[in-house]
Amino acid sequence: MLKSFFEGGVFIYGSAMLVMYALLAYLSYRGIRLFQRKSSYTNYSQLLESPLTPGISVIAPAFNEGVTIIMNVRSLLTLNYTRFEVIIVNDGSTDDTLEKLINEFELVEVDFAYNQRITTRPVRRIFKSTNTAYDKLMVIDKVNGKSKADASNAGINAASFNYFLCTDVDCIIEKDTLLRMIKPFMDEEHKKTKEVGKPCPECGYVHMVEDSRRVIATGATLRVANSCEVDEGIIIRVRPPEKLLPRFQEMEYIRAYVLGKMGWSSINCVPNVSGGLGLFDKEVAIKAGGYDHTSFAEDMDIVTRMCAYMIDNKQQYAIRYIPTTQCWTEGPPNLKIFGRQRTRWGRGLSEIITIHRKFLFNPRYRKLGLIVLPYNLFFEFLAPIIEFIGICYYIYLIVTDQVSWQYAIILLGFVYLYSVMITTLAICWDQLTYRYYNTWREVVGLALMAFLEPLIYHPLIVFFALKGYWFFLTGKKSTWGNMQRQGFSKKKVNA
Repeated sequence: MLKSFFEGGVFIYGSAMLVMYALLAYLSYRGIRLFQRKSSYTNYSQLLESPLTPGISVIAPAFNEGVTIIMNVRSLLTLNYTRFEVIIVNDGSTDDTLEKLINEFELVEVDFAYNQRITTRPVRRIFKSTNTAYDKLMVIDKVNGKSKADASNAGINAASFNYFLCTDVDCIIEKDTLLRMIKPFMDEEHKKTKEVGKPCPECGYVHMVEDSRRVIATGATLRVANSCEVDEGIIIRVRPPEKLLPRFQEMEYIRAYVLGKMGWSSINCVPNVSGGLGLFDKEVAIKAGGYDHTSFAEDMDIVTRMCAYMIDNKQQYAIRYIPTTQCWTEGPPNLKIFGRQRTRWGRGLSEIITIHRKFLFNPRYRKLGLIVLPYNLFFEFLAPIIEFIGICYYIYLIVTDQVSWQYAIILLGFVYLYSVMITTLAICWDQLTYRYYNTWREVVGLALMAFLEPLIYHPLIVFFALKGYWFFLTGKKSTWGNMQRQGFSKKKVNA
């Protein structure tokens, strides 16, 4: 009886997951085609010159980032946008990060009206440059808050504009990122009023009503920059990572962003906006409480609380994603750093499910409570647990000689090829959006990693996720740690 119940439950669960991935593939394809049609007649230069274009504060926390800090700050300062500022938050670095910033950008301490709307660890000093070429730059030096979230909150407190883009200083951002990511906000602004009904018999005019959703966040595709050629903070040649582990991550990122988040964006059910690159409505973020400095999944936590705030206040909201790659990050180069990152992610997901359990299956919270969080619970959180139990059960069947090998091989082959197909589709969707790789050999080489993923990479993901769950259950202390940046490969470009 128990055996039949378990096997039937696993079959239903697996079938539901396969259907979910197929649905996301369809929704992402539809979303990408719609994005391409809109982009074909979008004049970004007109948006750049418009006096109505809103200002954006770019916030980048930094902890012991001395290896890449100068190059990446220079990259941020050269973004193609009219009104923006760059806020670097030195989160108590113990290396030469702050000294390098002071010397390179001619910084001096200034008096600044710092309004602490979100509680953070104390801010020591605020720096501005004496050189007018760097007048967009502000550097905040604060006591280490033991999390990126605390540093990000300090940047939000100091931000001058109504929108802020949160990123990492190890990231390289495309020049047009702010233009592309602010567009969904502005598109919705233009829809705020419309004429409805017939002309009024009293005044003769058609009445205007507000009919829009407030965009509270926008995300974009993020991918691995390992092995790419970089010159002065600019990607000049995109290459798939040469090393095996970063190459798996590149494939995973493409699938997660282009297929997953673009699919969810089509039905306004985006579960989170990446901490590596996300543009937010500052007012809503502050009223929702900012980032939770105690969370190991601060990016998912703030999006969940912002959505809940909008619902509690009976306001329509939307979270948008764009399929173009706007951010490049250095992926963990070895298993030790990778394991620490994924264990933290697993622990963070456990926290999200626990802290926000009051929203789960709550019809009052609409899509957040009935789609987004249930999906995270069943297909993100429970997946490693069910998979681990399933493997143990399968080993037991093999040992007790209860396996029908004919059907087992067919089933395993189907699941294996289905996972390969989904990953290959994601890479194709990515190529459909923009050909980032110069040769099809590079594309095929990356797609071939899908055949190795179930055997090498996926077991690591499951192991570190379970390790994160265990740390959460036992209350074991964890630290964010330092990524130990390697720096990007460089290539000099002739004039």
